[in-house]
Amino acid sequence: MKFKAAVFDMDGTLIDSLMFWSITWKEFGKKFLNDENFVPSAADEKAVRTISLRSSVELIHKNYGIGNSADELEEEAKKITMDLYSSRVQLKDGVKEFLDYCYDSGTKMCIATATAPYFVDIALKHCKIEKYFKKIFSCSEIGKGKDSPDIFLAAQEYMGFPVCDTWVFEDSEAAIQTAVKAGFNTVGIYDKFNFGHENIKKLACEYIDKGETLAKLIQA
Repeated sequence: MKFKAAVFDMDGTLIDSLMFWSITWKEFGKKFLNDENFVPSAADEKAVRTISLRSSVELIHKNYGIGNSADELEEEAKKITMDLYSSRVQLKDGVKEFLDYCYDSGTKMCIATATAPYFVDIALKHCKIEKYFKKIFSCSEIGKGKDSPDIFLAAQEYMGFPVCDTWVFEDSEAAIQTAVKAGFNTVGIYDKFNFGHENIKKLACEYIDKGETLAKLIQA
């Protein structure tokens, strides 16, 4: 299967990092509530996965009143992020093989993520995949989350191919819905920490299910 242009989410799509939120809730609970079993509502857990870290901590501070401010929560979350991305995250199975295939085939590749560029750089270097991507697009710089197509359209415009020739790779149900509505081809990725797997499977042009890897697209 050949791709002219590809826009990749990072967390949960390229790297196995969505345990970040489980770690964060536990640390927030321990530090601010004396309860390491703290978990926000399912709706809020889903929401934070497609918006910037700043927007996420603002939502949590507002809805649960933990921490003295969103700034305090953000600093705590950044410490967790730094530790995770600099030393602990690993590529998901099959990712390196697939990126090599795309790179060798001349596919233009960008990243579109809710994670801040500074942390994206750290994660890509730790996983040794920074060479594959022409540019990083982040929700924080775009000013909108993935409930809006702006970040995907910015990446598509940068790479110079029409929407119909640009593929979006995502593990988020909300992001897949946005990309499909905007006319992109999509590859849905299963991740055990995310939501809406069955709907992603229905919406996406291709789906990487539990037990499968992106490498299956090489033979498709």
